Amino acid sequence: MPVRSLNSSVLVWPNRAQVDRAVRDWANRIVAEHRDVRRLGYFGSYARGDWGVGSDLDLIAVVAQSREPRDRRAIDWDLTDLPVPAELLVYSADEWRDLETSESRFGSMLLRETVWVR
Repeated sequence: MPVRSLNSSVLVWPNRAQVDRAVRDWANRIVAEHRDVRRLGYFGSYARGDWGVGSDLDLIAVVAQSREPRDRRAIDWDLTDLPVPAELLVYSADEWRDLETSESRFGSMLLRETVWVR
């Protein structure tokens, strides 16, 4: 989360390098809890480099398989160690393969800009 500078009341928001390092550390920890993880990455403003104060972190995980509905899959993933607010999308490997071959705008954007950390 943002922190106050010791010498002023200005909020300092984590930069891309700090967020990238935090995501990589988080990914290393999370694979111990979720052994079916195939890939982890981030997309959006931090991946593109146009983040700003207040930007959130958009994460993506590809897991071997899941029986949960897609909108409930991220519930058991702890995102609290990340330095900015984060959202996680979880795809099964089959869903990800389908997305890679689809012509959807969202899928194309994910393929183009996701920074994979695992």
